[in-house]
Amino acid sequence: MTTPGTVVEPVAAATVDTATPKSIMDSAFITMQGAVRTLSDETASGLASKPLTHGDFQQVKPLLGRAEAALIEIYQLIGQGQHRDALAKTEALVRTHPNFQLAQLVLGDLLTLQTRPVHLLGDVPDTKAVAAAEQLAVLRDESRRRLRALTERPPEGHIPTQFLALSSQSRHAIAIDASRSRLYLFENRASANAQGQRSPQLRLLGDYYISVGLSGIEKVVEGDKRTPLGVYYITSNLDPAGLPDLYGVGALPINYPNPLDIQRGKTGSGIWLHGTPREQFVRAPQASDGCVVMSNPDLERLLSTVQIRTTPVVIAPELHWVAPAALNADRQPFETTLEAWRSLKSQGKLNELKGFYSDRFRSQGRDLAQWWPRIEDEIRSNGQRQLELKDVSMLRWRDTEDTMVVTFGEVAMGQTRGATKRQYWIRESDQWKIFFEGTP
Repeated sequence: MTTPGTVVEPVAAATVDTATPKSIMDSAFITMQGAVRTLSDETASGLASKPLTHGDFQQVKPLLGRAEAALIEIYQLIGQGQHRDALAKTEALVRTHPNFQLAQLVLGDLLTLQTRPVHLLGDVPDTKAVAAAEQLAVLRDESRRRLRALTERPPEGHIPTQFLALSSQSRHAIAIDASRSRLYLFENRASANAQGQRSPQLRLLGDYYISVGLSGIEKVVEGDKRTPLGVYYITSNLDPAGLPDLYGVGALPINYPNPLDIQRGKTGSGIWLHGTPREQFVRAPQASDGCVVMSNPDLERLLSTVQIRTTPVVIAPELHWVAPAALNADRQPFETTLEAWRSLKSQGKLNELKGFYSDRFRSQGRDLAQWWPRIEDEIRSNGQRQLELKDVSMLRWRDTEDTMVVTFGEVAMGQTRGATKRQYWIRESDQWKIFFEGTP
């Protein structure tokens, strides 16, 4: 039997609790409260696992796109045996979004229920099931991913581990969890006057279903149809009037390949966050040429919210969530290194300063030997002057290597303005070294 108010999902009847169902439709649906798999209190990713009751859903609902919220409410109505209400709400949803294929599939099941039992999501006659096997599998996967994202939730106030510090200059931030087909939009609540305050102060604003590359993630070469992994920034906001229908209501390009990607010899370009063509509400979990694809209504929220050049975009195989204070142990040792670099540059100690730069350094096609005269000229022309690092952001990326993307304003003491710089650091033999330095 389903727990009242619990989100449910269409599954094979053989997996259903053998208790007497409230209706035939209930026997084709089960709760996410352990019937599919046993959920622990917290996943390895730091997410809290629990059934999404009506009360829990009302808290999550403002974060979701309207269409997804309506779909989940339909699942809840089915779980409660309120099939007539579920049918009416589904009909309203497909009238509003006739291209929402998953909603159309649920509508078909609800209509079928009026004449025979329904045993799984997309319970169509065998001949049609064989002909559309791949499409049905994709829609069922989409449904599972949507429900998983809503039953494994980040605890209140927790953030992805990549955000060690975020300056008030970045008013928003984006984190993408490819394993859950989710994009999380954050508001940065750091104050511009809170100098010295490094702990991230992020509030979750949005939680949206997304699609990634047809061949998955970890882009390596141009044309591999994979979505890149790493820390990126939105570089522009493209006018939809100049875009083909494929991209929907707009596009937000990111700076792939970033300096770390270039170090690793990765190729390709044109990685965007974009919408969907008119005939599609969303795309399959893996369907793009490498871009991150959202429904047009969800993308419109992003387009009206985020800023170019200052909005970071983290794309991870799986996000790991922690309380902000838990990041202090990662951030503070690096802050000590960054402060030592600042101090040596202020004093003009070139020989010691050079020790902070990696032999792998590359910037604008120049290695360290070619780049270093620029540093020497800068220090000699400015003389010894005390430098301040203002509006510091630190984003950490760990895979086979441990790297840091650091953005700050380099300002001479007593002045109010200076150059904005971005550095990429890498951990080599337990020491942080700079392998790229430039402007955002």
